[in-house]
Amino acid sequence: MTGRMTVVQGDITRQAVDAIVNAANERLLGGGGVDGAIHRAAGPELLAECRRIGGCPTGEARITKGYRLPARQVIHTVGPVWHGGSKGEPERLAACYRNSLELAVEIGIKTVAFPGISTGVYGYPLEAATRLAMTTVRDCLARMRSIEEVRFVTFGAEATEVAERVLKEIESA
Repeated sequence: MTGRMTVVQGDITRQAVDAIVNAANERLLGGGGVDGAIHRAAGPELLAECRRIGGCPTGEARITKGYRLPARQVIHTVGPVWHGGSKGEPERLAACYRNSLELAVEIGIKTVAFPGISTGVYGYPLEAATRLAMTTVRDCLARMRSIEEVRFVTFGAEATEVAERVLKEIESA
C-alpha cells in the first residue's frame, strides 16, 4: 500500500494523471471552487458533456473526457453538505471515494487525483474528511490492484499539513 497514496500541494487541473476527480454539484454544471476551476480549465466541451449526463446524486460518480486538461478523464462526484455528521455525511463522503475508484477500475484508469471533497463551501471539517477519504481509499486499494497511484491534491498549507500527517498515520497503522 505504501507509495500508492501520495499528497501533492497544488492545482488539481494541472495534474498529469489518467483522471482527476471533480468535487461537483448535483447538476454537474460547474460552480465555484474546484468544480469551477475544472470546468474553466477543461473548456466548454466539458459543460456540454455534463449537460448530456443530466446530473449526479450525492455519493455517486460519473465520468467525462478531460478535454483541455492534462488528465484524459474527469470523474465527477458529489459530496455531502456538512450538517454536523448525523445526517449520513460520513457514509455519503466515503461513497464518493469508493464509487469514484470503482468507476476508475471499470474504465481502466491507473492514476487518479482527488481534491478534498466537501471540505470547501460544503463545510465538512478538514481533519475528519481527510481521515475518512484516506482510510476509504486505503481500503479500496487493498482490493483494487489495477490502481497504481491515488494523489490527494491539497490547496493551501493547512490542508497539506493535515493530509501529510494523516497519510503518515494511516500508512504506519
